[in-house]
Amino acid sequence: MLGPVASPVSFLGPKRYNEKILDLIEELPPIDAVLITHDHYDHLDYPSIQKLKSKAAHFFVPLGVGAHLIRWGVEKVRITELNWWEEIQFQGLTFALTPSKHFSGKGIFNRNSTLWGGWVILGKQTRFFTSGDGGYDAHFKEIGEEYGPFDIALIEGGQYDRRWSWAHMFPEQSVQANVDVKGKTMMLIHWGAFTLARHSWTDPIERALKEAESKNVHLIAPKIGETILLTESPASPPTSWWNL
Repeated sequence: MLGPVASPVSFLGPKRYNEKILDLIEELPPIDAVLITHDHYDHLDYPSIQKLKSKAAHFFVPLGVGAHLIRWGVEKVRITELNWWEEIQFQGLTFALTPSKHFSGKGIFNRNSTLWGGWVILGKQTRFFTSGDGGYDAHFKEIGEEYGPFDIALIEGGQYDRRWSWAHMFPEQSVQANVDVKGKTMMLIHWGAFTLARHSWTDPIERALKEAESKNVHLIAPKIGETILLTESPASPPTSWWNL
């Protein structure tokens, strides 16, 4: 989702802090695969798919999400849908859809009509995990036992509130989730693009950094758009670029 607004209409809804990211798709090289975690507007965006569908060779999605892509002009043959714990081989990699504690839907009449989840990508040299959205629960330990350890784990840790704590983790829970999945390096995600909750923009990363230090977790926080190499060890604690 690289569009400027997390909403079904362009004139209403949460706006991205940097609204100029969508056009960067045109500058990207050909993409072998796009992996989507669920169909909420801040994760699956019509303008983004319109630009990506001529750039990406294949789309991997949870069950039911393919219908959105087909409706938006992506050929069915270029879409693979997976259930939780299902695996597929792709260009020498293993992709697996993992459980998460969340929900789905793009409208009031299709809530939970599609699946949601996280993704594991296993290569010969690198093991990668992204949690997708979701609350903290025992599934993280199950993922760690099945697929861990991971060279890097991207863990959701923003847009939280006690009223929906089942659907989004607090930063301290995010750090524990990384411990559970056996992430060697952790990156906090889902906090830098939109305001979807009442906490401040910097609260997620600052709380996560404090918790990571107490649990001896290697947490990285690259600048938005920055490239990192997993063969290198980024500084920990990271530079507080969000306060500059």
